[in-house]
Amino acid sequence: MTQPRRLLLATLSLGALLAAMPPLHAQGAAPAETSNTMERARPDMRRVIEKLMQLGAKPLGTQSVEATRAGPTPADAVKALLRDAGKDPAALMAATGVKITNMAYPTAGGTQAIRIYTPGGAAAGQALPVIVFIHGGGWVIADLDTYESSAVALAKKTGAIVASVEYRHAPENRFPAAHDDTVAAYKWVLQNAASFGADPKRIAVAGESAGGNMALDVAIAARDQKLQMPAHMLLVYPVAGTDLTTPSYKENEKAVPLSKAAIEWFVKNTIQSPADLQDPRLNVVGHANLRGLPPATIINAGIDPLASDGQLLAEKLQAAGVKVTRHLYPAVTHEFFGMDAVVADAATAQDVAASDLRAALGTKPAVQ
Repeated sequence: MTQPRRLLLATLSLGALLAAMPPLHAQGAAPAETSNTMERARPDMRRVIEKLMQLGAKPLGTQSVEATRAGPTPADAVKALLRDAGKDPAALMAATGVKITNMAYPTAGGTQAIRIYTPGGAAAGQALPVIVFIHGGGWVIADLDTYESSAVALAKKTGAIVASVEYRHAPENRFPAAHDDTVAAYKWVLQNAASFGADPKRIAVAGESAGGNMALDVAIAARDQKLQMPAHMLLVYPVAGTDLTTPSYKENEKAVPLSKAAIEWFVKNTIQSPADLQDPRLNVVGHANLRGLPPATIINAGIDPLASDGQLLAEKLQAAGVKVTRHLYPAVTHEFFGMDAVVADAATAQDVAASDLRAALGTKPAVQ
């Protein structure tokens, strides 16, 4: 089967991009704390981490919330690599043909942004399926822009509309504010899908990292509140438990960009009290009822403290009678999924995820 064109690369192949760039390690040795990540990462993934360090990123959890939010992100590193290769990230994004519309939805805290990504090539008046996408950031950092490449890729590769959800962040709004907002966003999409050309009867949920945790919670809430159930769950390196002693936490304690210390920092800034760690919305594998949920696709990175969370969640879902497939990419890090412009495994993972979503929603990729 012919693979879809790589997002953001246009006619530039991954190999040509990498060949056009000098090795970053020649510009200075990687910091000592990144050495284990660098040794294990495939070359294209390693370039992203090296560029992130070159941009001045500090280890997550070592700065204030405000300074962390203002710092460079892995998405910034990808854009920098593209510019190094003579490519304009904004122009390449526009070339995907995905239309972007900014809207808002009501929450208990006022309103939050929801960004609608409509794939090109849809027939006029045709109602498309919709994927409610929830970005990551440990409930504390990041925003719609940080994860835009993932949303655009899903819209283009599935042929469905993607509704990317913003939510209240901690520590200003602690748990369960973000979880409440994302459930409210799902309800809003069900009620307002027609206003942006979507069919609420064909709906899926997707999320990365903390967003994967909330996407799963949205499906549980839909079951419990007797809402239209999502047809599928795409859970990309989801937070699924509160045990920080799993094998992947030990193996990837000092991984970059996400370490065990970073997750401890996110948790400290998110919860109201230690009792929150036993809430089934956070400790999914320990306390959540997963019966009656839709099929799931779980994507994991090998160089990531959350890899075991994905494995444990897959086992828990299977034990509850839920169909689940899990894909582990050993030589990439947390945050790799949206990096298809420069990381080959990201393109592969997106294609796998899109195939499962298309099967569940009955769509075809957007016209190339």
